[in-house]
Amino acid sequence: MSVNIFTDKSHKPTEQDLSENLGPSYKLWKEIKKSLSDEYGQLVEEWKYYGQKYGWSLKLFYKKRNLFFFTVYGKYFRMGFTFGDKAVSAIEKSDLPKSIIEELKNAKKYVEGRGIRIEVKRQSDVKNIIKLVGFKINN
Repeated sequence: MSVNIFTDKSHKPTEQDLSENLGPSYKLWKEIKKSLSDEYGQLVEEWKYYGQKYGWSLKLFYKKRNLFFFTVYGKYFRMGFTFGDKAVSAIEKSDLPKSIIEELKNAKKYVEGRGIRIEVKRQSDVKNIIKLVGFKINN
């Protein structure tokens, strides 16, 4: 099981912490942020501590709307999304990988929507994340 590496409540992660811990994956994170900023304008970041077991996660907002959670697991990171029915329907008809679509379709439905977590380790993951954010914003 993967574990969030940022569990010290007294130390909110910094850009330097991300760079040092993510290694080559840090470049992927920067690319995601730049692409989203270029497309949608200013995004708001908020680090939040969820306890010793879960540690720190970064929430990214667009116009007060929570887009995703970003959590660091060593040399890669994971992004968690929650999608409402309209976005799920649009994603099901998209060209995203079947594995992502199936995971989302099979996710338990909560009041706030269906959740999915994507591990980001390679360039192809970046493209999928950017598409998912687009569905989140536009649906």
